[in-house]
Amino acid sequence: MEDDVLTTLKILIIGESGVGKSSLLLRFTDDTFDPELAATIGVDFKVKTLTIDGNRAKLAIWDTAGQERFRTLTPSYYRGAQGVILVYDVTRRDTFAKLDNWLNELETYCTRNDLVKMLVGNKIDKEGHELDRSEGLKFARKHSMLFIEASAKTRDGVQCAFEELVEKILQTPGLWESEGRGGVRLADDEDVAPGSCGGYCSLV
Repeated sequence: MEDDVLTTLKILIIGESGVGKSSLLLRFTDDTFDPELAATIGVDFKVKTLTIDGNRAKLAIWDTAGQERFRTLTPSYYRGAQGVILVYDVTRRDTFAKLDNWLNELETYCTRNDLVKMLVGNKIDKEGHELDRSEGLKFARKHSMLFIEASAKTRDGVQCAFEELVEKILQTPGLWESEGRGGVRLADDEDVAPGSCGGYCSLV
């Protein structure tokens, strides 16, 4: 039944190669985990319907390759996104250090100032953490993002990450209400300063 779907949302998953973007997506959409999952080539895409506070939203989730050689896909990938999940690996500090690059790319190509961002520290099930929760939380607050630690392997935090993100988007009517109604978006954005993100830095 498509009739009771409130809206369709475009969600992106970005981050360095090997941080577990595809694993998070598969855990959320199919509830499976494959430790031998191959690197994504180009862009993968999955659809899942989620009910938040009685509202059904269809999510079109785009999973991107983290490797540099696929960056030509970037502009079309970001266009029209309402939410983005930035992923790093808590056992690899280099993946955390590159988050600034991903945020810059997001700012360059994203067509909305008020899109909702969620930072996910993945692989908390593994030994040898190079980052603790406080570092992730500090970075998320600095950049007005939601934050959660997760493990695609054990399921921890995965459902919650997507639900929190979608809930925030649905609480920002300007992001989705005028979709498909023609040129009525500008009025929604008048009070949003360029580069601002509506101040989402909850999840403390």
